[in-house]
Amino acid sequence: MGKGHAHGGAHGHDHGHGVTGDSDKRWLSIALALIVGFMSVEVVVGVVAKSLALISDAAHMLTDAVAIVLALVAMRMAKRPAKGSYTYGLKRVEILSAQVNGLSLILLGAWLSVEAVERLIDPPEVEGGLMLATALAGIAVNVAATWCISRANRSSLNVEGAYQHILNDLFAFVGTAVAAFVVLTTGFARADGIATLVVVALMFRAGYGLLRDSGRIFLEAAPAHVDPDRLGGRLAAEPGVREVHDLHIWQITSQEVALSAHVLVEAGGDCHAVRRDLEDLVRRDFGITHTTLQVDHRPEVLLQVGGPAGVPGAAGHCADPHGTAHRDGPNGPDDGSYADGTVRVPGP
Repeated sequence: MGKGHAHGGAHGHDHGHGVTGDSDKRWLSIALALIVGFMSVEVVVGVVAKSLALISDAAHMLTDAVAIVLALVAMRMAKRPAKGSYTYGLKRVEILSAQVNGLSLILLGAWLSVEAVERLIDPPEVEGGLMLATALAGIAVNVAATWCISRANRSSLNVEGAYQHILNDLFAFVGTAVAAFVVLTTGFARADGIATLVVVALMFRAGYGLLRDSGRIFLEAAPAHVDPDRLGGRLAAEPGVREVHDLHIWQITSQEVALSAHVLVEAGGDCHAVRRDLEDLVRRDFGITHTTLQVDHRPEVLLQVGGPAGVPGAAGHCADPHGTAHRDGPNGPDDGSYADGTVRVPGP
């Protein structure tokens, strides 16, 4: 580029990103044992008491157990070293696990909502006493399981998926206990179905959140807490920088953010010093430690990536440029131009 070669193409990152440690596995395993043990008891009691709320809680606990198993498997696979065609290793298995958890919450919620409506229309007799005793025991078990998983590293979307399953199950038991109390004191059997619908709403909310967050990672979206335009403007405003384009910010996993960009510096500028300063900036102000920056001197005529034939720089480093070209231009640190030469017009 510019002078015919890249002065500052460099890759800087911190290898301290761990998915979860052995302590996380221990906490998840304890939660799994609690869930499976109580789930087996609840299925039997739910059938005897003819309580859909208890049976739905047991079904939800089954998905809790599956979620924890998936989290444990994902942890193990994500720790395998990168090799062959998997240049990031299998770190995104954790995101697949989160998507499965989110989808299972939504599908289970849909089934339970149909069953709950049927019970509202034609409510069966419910053994309120047995239902209340089991629900109270379930609250105790789920409080213990929720506490165990909260001790693990919830910045991992994988662990967060398992946590959301357990937390929603805790809410379900609270709703079941309330419904059982209503049945015992008033004989209003439809409280069972109403409690189930409340739990379904919570399941939909948690499931949607997991699908949304994992979907953003698969679509290579920038993390929600990072504004690419603001970050690009900050980079372009640094001393010696004249343009930043092909800026990409994405998440490898929920715990590891990566950034790459092509940076043009003023003629005679120190490319290596600029690169180090930019890496310090994104690490300090944006928390991004996995960076790849290609730094070159700006040509005599400003490089126009993908510009028309005959324009200097038209045969640039990329035939299909992406996003905004952040420049130290006439309108300030960032003139809002896109990489194809068009200009972004600020909104109202």
